[in-house]
Amino acid sequence: MSLLRVTDLKKHFPTYNQKLIRHEGDPIKAVDGISFSLEPGETLGLVGESGCGKSTAGRTILRLLEPTAGTIEFEGRDVTKIGGEDLRKLRREVQMVFQDPYGSLNPRHPVGAIIAAPFQIQRITPEGGVKKAVQELMERVGLNPEHYNRYPHEFSGGQRQRIGVARAIALKPKLVVCDEPVSALDVSIQAQVINLLEDIQAEQNLAYVFIAHDLSVVRHISDRVMVMYLGKMMELADRDRLYERPMHPYTQALMSAVPVPEPRRNRERILLTGDLPSPQNPPSGCVFRTRCPIAVERCAAEIPLPVEIEPGHLVACHFPAVRNVL
Repeated sequence: MSLLRVTDLKKHFPTYNQKLIRHEGDPIKAVDGISFSLEPGETLGLVGESGCGKSTAGRTILRLLEPTAGTIEFEGRDVTKIGGEDLRKLRREVQMVFQDPYGSLNPRHPVGAIIAAPFQIQRITPEGGVKKAVQELMERVGLNPEHYNRYPHEFSGGQRQRIGVARAIALKPKLVVCDEPVSALDVSIQAQVINLLEDIQAEQNLAYVFIAHDLSVVRHISDRVMVMYLGKMMELADRDRLYERPMHPYTQALMSAVPVPEPRRNRERILLTGDLPSPQNPPSGCVFRTRCPIAVERCAAEIPLPVEIEPGHLVACHFPAVRNVL
């Protein structure tokens, strides 16, 4: 049984006029019908341009945002509609590491109180007491336990992200959504945080939904990768297969932009024209057709459904093909 199964998940935001009165018109379709599953101990990378719905999808999966439609099954149980005590218990099993390592920490609370918050909220008293557990967590993520009473502004960006990781793993969850956890960090610090996440995953058999725009980082940490564009899934495949044989035109364009150690090596560079369309008024048919180099009339008239080209390799395109872009 899959740890997490998401089916046709949608998150639409209503629009408002200048007087903050809700419009009855088209909503903003941030996430518009994505489906995937996640096994225990597996990492699913979620990639795409800014504004494609990655972060909204991650927050909706954790019920930090209420889904508009679709189902979210965690360990076989539909958690889409639960609330109250059931939702609080779900928080023990699913956690999140946020993108901004400073904005996600309360500047008025010392680090010890921040990491101890999950124990207090869930009314759990660990063996040996909360302070001992928090200091062990700090040591586990590479922080000095003696800095228990320091405040977030007294730590560097990388250290603050480690505080966020310690808070997320405090209750030993089964799933952690990492929302671009290294995008605000220096490259050398990125590697340290990624290695820390991998070590913790190996120890606790954690499953990750890893959201990022850096395709090199995603390739390093992910087992499978899902490519999103304008709220929809374009392609989903095993990491190596996706990077070596991308079959959706959008994935091919993304892969062709990844820097390589040999820049003089002859390879095709796919340049997308135009801007990202509005999620409030997406194009008809395939949402990528306005920027696609191989779009035809059928792409405007018919929405492409995800098709399994190879075992485990889904592509939402009328004309999936392999181009020599790598």
